[in-house]
Amino acid sequence: MTGALEGRVAIVTGGADGIGRGVVERFRADGAQVLLADFDEEGGHKAAEETGAHFFPCNVMQKDQVEAMVAEAIARFGTVDILINNAWGGTQLGRIENKSDAAIQHGLTMALMAAKWAMQAVFPVMKAKRWGRIVSIASLNGVNAHIGSAEYNVGKEALRAFTRTAAREWAGHGITCNIVCPASISAAYRKFRDMNPETAAIMAAQNPMGRMGDPVEDIAPVIAFLSSEDSRYLTGNTLFLDGGSHINGVAWAPELPEDA
Repeated sequence: MTGALEGRVAIVTGGADGIGRGVVERFRADGAQVLLADFDEEGGHKAAEETGAHFFPCNVMQKDQVEAMVAEAIARFGTVDILINNAWGGTQLGRIENKSDAAIQHGLTMALMAAKWAMQAVFPVMKAKRWGRIVSIASLNGVNAHIGSAEYNVGKEALRAFTRTAAREWAGHGITCNIVCPASISAAYRKFRDMNPETAAIMAAQNPMGRMGDPVEDIAPVIAFLSSEDSRYLTGNTLFLDGGSHINGVAWAPELPEDA
């Protein structure tokens, strides 16, 4: 253990796989107590058993479940110091003209509203102790308006704006709020790679570092820093944790039939 987060309590949504799982592993290694929240109960129990985190089943699209998640962390550990807004699921590649209202609403609820409910729930305890770290996982997809994933792009950009606004409003309470846009081997990326192997290969080749990031080795350490005392003067920022993909952009042009 490095001890950088010793004595801290963290909530990680979507912690059963991908980036969330990597963050849980790193936080536990750094000495934090972690509530791992996920819709996937089987995967969540397995991840918690393997990392020593506490699993709490949670569908972040349900406000009462998000509030219960925060209440559980406070009841079990006595406080919440760190909130990682990471959960996502359900993108279907398709053209804007064919996107349903439900699809766009899904993106907004999964990304924006889930984080809003969680942030409002942790705010009183963070404000009272004048210390808090909130990190929201957004995406270069939204920043660059990649095709085919409008609901994902909209949700993640809304989350980014909301987190930056919270950074401005809550800075005086000792609460920092930052955003990470990663290029990582996540569950969502694996699904995309399976459906679009040629595009995924081009994306990796055009990355200045020639690869996608590893959730444990490349992504989690930066999120751990943003969650630590060392980042106390850093807030409202968007960090492109992507091997340099954002500099000139990478190919994102999956085949989309007219009826997709």
